[in-house]
This record gives sequence, C-alpha cells and structure tokens, in this order.
Amino acid sequence: MKHLVITIGCEYGAGGPQIGQMLSKALGIEYYDRDLVDSVVDQLGVEKDLVEKADVERNVHYSFDTSLGPRYANLTNRVISAQFEVIHEFAEKSSCVIIGRSSDYILKDRDDVLNVFIYAPLDTRIDAVMGMKGISRDEAKRIVSYNDEKNHARHKYITGTYRGDRKNRHIMIDSSLLGWEKTAQYILMLVEMLEEKGA
Repeated sequence: MKHLVITIGCEYGAGGPQIGQMLSKALGIEYYDRDLVDSVVDQLGVEKDLVEKADVERNVHYSFDTSLGPRYANLTNRVISAQFEVIHEFAEKSSCVIIGRSSDYILKDRDDVLNVFIYAPLDTRIDAVMGMKGISRDEAKRIVSYNDEKNHARHKYITGTYRGDRKNRHIMIDSSLLGWEKTAQYILMLVEMLEEKGA
C-alpha cells in the first residue's frame, strides 16, 4: 500500500474512533487518537489533565514562572500549535488513521490524505452512547449535546468552518446506514479503488 493518511472527523456517538480502529487494523497502519494528547504533554511539559482540558476547551489558561514572578498564557493556543506539529509528524512518519483534531484542515496541503466525516441521526448516537457507557437516555443525550457543541466550537476556532462542511472532506457517510463494521468495510473498498487508480 502506498503512503496514505486517513483523517476521520465525526459526530460524537457516530462511531468514528471505532471505525477508525477497524480501518487501522485491516490496513495494518498506525492509529492515533488519545496518543495526540500524550505527545503534546511530552512536548509542552504541562500536566496531562490540563492539556486534556485545553484540548477540548477554548481559553484555558496556565501559569508559568518568570524572573518577574508568575505569568499567565492561553494554553489552548499552545496545545493547538503543538497538535499541528504532532499531526504533521505522524502523517510524515507512516501511513495512519488520525481521529479528529481538525486533522483534515491541518493536512490540507498533502495529496496522500483521505478525509472522511462520519455522522448519524441524533437518536442513533444517543442509543450508541447509552450502550457504550451504560447510562440513562437523558444522561446520554446531555453528553452527546455537550460534545457536539464543544467539538463544533473548537473546529470553528481552528479552521473558521463548520465540522460538517464538505470543503475539506472526500467522503461523508451516515454510519447508521450500514452500521459501524460495514461502514469501515465501505471505506476500505474506497481505499482499494484509490490504490488501483494510482497503480
């Protein structure tokens, strides 16, 4: 297989990470999701829980010591900048699947990237979160709503566009149409056809 980076943007509860893992396993390539946070922690030398907060929220501030006493800075911007570097490093190093983090936008100048966006009806996503977390429907609905808001805001903050915007996506698919496993198989078929086209 030629060098290929698959970016997967997704609505919360639509199965993006799970589908990404299936693709990674089937293609025998790297899978990056939470690894991005760990790499940023290593790069910035900031506590992981603070980096995780800055990974999902805007305007997270942190203090650092200077010769003039403590100063404060926007950690969110530092985390975003570090993620840009880490995502480029991962994409350059080997074929891989990268989940979220506006990686379609970050890698927009590469020609070896397949940008996928996975969505599903709200009720389907709520049901999926209920099943995965073993929680009530009301709690699952709250979690889905919170994550949708947070992820949309972060993506717009970084890119100036909405997450479902087709501009940087090659394929957008409703994972409820085929289910998660067959959606992964469908994307694999597309990868195979792209390989044949480039052969």
